[in-house]
Amino acid sequence: MGQVMFVVWRESVEALLVVGILYAWLKNGDAAARRGLPYLWGGVALGILLAVALGGALLGFSELLSGDAQTYFQIGMVLVAAVLIVQMVFWMRRHGRTLKKDMESSLQSNYESGNWWGVLILVALAIAREGSETAVFLYGIGLGQQDASTSSLVFAGVIGFALAFLTFYILQLGGKIFSWRRFFQVTEVILLLLAGGLLLTGLEKLFDVLLESSDALASAAWTMTATAPVWDTSWLLDDSATFGNLVSTLTGYRAHPSLMSLVIYVVYWLVIFFTLYKKPKKQTT
Repeated sequence: MGQVMFVVWRESVEALLVVGILYAWLKNGDAAARRGLPYLWGGVALGILLAVALGGALLGFSELLSGDAQTYFQIGMVLVAAVLIVQMVFWMRRHGRTLKKDMESSLQSNYESGNWWGVLILVALAIAREGSETAVFLYGIGLGQQDASTSSLVFAGVIGFALAFLTFYILQLGGKIFSWRRFFQVTEVILLLLAGGLLLTGLEKLFDVLLESSDALASAAWTMTATAPVWDTSWLLDDSATFGNLVSTLTGYRAHPSLMSLVIYVVYWLVIFFTLYKKPKKQTT
């Protein structure tokens, strides 16, 4: 439930940020600017419908499949969710600082031309993007929580959405400790941990399926080495317990990690570090 609540909270805050920027610009403008407000809310409604349609399509398509096809589709969605999370972090890193300026510039152009359909499309695409990402994330996370009831997952989503409104309100008040910059810095790290956990889960499940379908692969010597536990920390934190399972899903923690899992996790963080956090060297003349 915790990871579902976090994803809904984080994605909803991003969507509220977009809507909040546009609403403040239109509401505080003159009478001509306020004519764009109905288009803003129309875009919100359209974006929500598009996101719900994608979520329904995912569930419907999954139900049409059976056997190995459904298994591979579900594993594929877990891996897609991991990639999308990383892509979202990269996108916010690149565009987060200029997001407000770019959106207000677009609004100014619509204001001068008197054509507010651009606002509707902009909001609809922003909401649909956040909503569709949320649908994919939750689908991928849900595969690792098959023992959880639908009502508990829905409840977690509702709590996450409510927390998003509260967070947005607090961030709008400003503050040096809990600012927009600090919010994105902290949640960025949590999202990358979650993506690493999803990537690890997806690849582990894929390898298990391949082992079951191939006797030669299952009996290979390197397979035994790759899947054998490297250590046991269940005495400290058991990933089959409630709290340990939450940590496992959020971070990729394993109480009995195999060599293969360790290699995947280390390679993932090396790629993240060298592409996202490592500062380029200054050129000397």
